[in-house]
Amino acid sequence: MSVMSENEALLRRIESDETLADLLVWPGDFDIGRREPVEDVFLASGMSLTPVAGDDAGGTYFLCGGADGPVLYGDSEGNGALMAADLTQAVTLIAALPYWRDLGHGWSIEEGEESLGEDHPELPEYRAELLVLLAGLGIVPPSNERLVERFRTAARRTVPDFQLQCRHDDAHGVYVSTYDPLFKDFAALGSR
Repeated sequence: MSVMSENEALLRRIESDETLADLLVWPGDFDIGRREPVEDVFLASGMSLTPVAGDDAGGTYFLCGGADGPVLYGDSEGNGALMAADLTQAVTLIAALPYWRDLGHGWSIEEGEESLGEDHPELPEYRAELLVLLAGLGIVPPSNERLVERFRTAARRTVPDFQLQCRHDDAHGVYVSTYDPLFKDFAALGSR
């Protein structure tokens, strides 16, 4: 009898709880119904990739190296970054700071809150409901500052072992392209 990992248990819970799954889609843009990546990607290190969710812009969230591995996000534009040490940390980051990608491009938490709040005044209500559901699963986010620190730590580990690659076959033959780091300046991740 195999024991289910925490990541597997959380993923099964999201799959079986429509309210939780819907709240992760919005405001988090983490949709378990969109698991197919736009390209057939792999890691340069040879570590396994398991798609677990996608976003509405064609990006994909992957578990790396098995069920207990870190979570990698690859966008549809050929960029990728490790975002969390495991699925629990990824879902926590997405739930608490749904604009996490903007933090990687130098935004502050305040700027993220203001931008999302202007377009979606209902955000606090949705986020509160999502956080209550997660708390019922024993997932309580640390401070926003700690979430950003975890995110920055994960993103800095992207290169080289967690860089996505894609095999292409065209009239000139077969070649491999490497995704660019989603966040070019790892030192500046979330620093403002």
